[in-house]
Amino acid sequence: MRLFVRRIVRFIRMPTGRGLLLEAAFWLGLARLAVLLLPFRRLAPYLGTYRHETTAANLDLSEAAKAMAVTRAVQRAARNLPWECQCLVQAVAGKAMLRRRSMPTTLYLGVAKDENARLCAHAWLRCGDVIVTGREGADRFSVVSTFGDCPDEG
Repeated sequence: MRLFVRRIVRFIRMPTGRGLLLEAAFWLGLARLAVLLLPFRRLAPYLGTYRHETTAANLDLSEAAKAMAVTRAVQRAARNLPWECQCLVQAVAGKAMLRRRSMPTTLYLGVAKDENARLCAHAWLRCGDVIVTGREGADRFSVVSTFGDCPDEG
């Protein structure tokens, strides 16, 4: 219980970007619940269009700044929240935050074998040419599924 209270206090005391951090915490909590409680087939429609990818074109400076601000907020909130925020939860939260900002994204699901030949999975989120969440190690995973925003999804 002390650890929980300590993390909440540390989160509240964070000085900059508190609004964005609170938004990230909200979406991380909602994403965590969705991943835990919903079968993937129910969650998938909210992730975007199956087997669709958005363009990987360079973002302009303001779009890149927004994407990087979301990256920092999601990473920072995920480190300080009292529940576990693995890659899929972070990707879903980042997607929701960027969708609110009308920025199209693609969520990737990949698999790879670890050093013990066990199968492991990873999720990451791309907006334009910026990997928003799950950047670390994404290049060693083989993409098995993509969920991209169509132009009419906003």
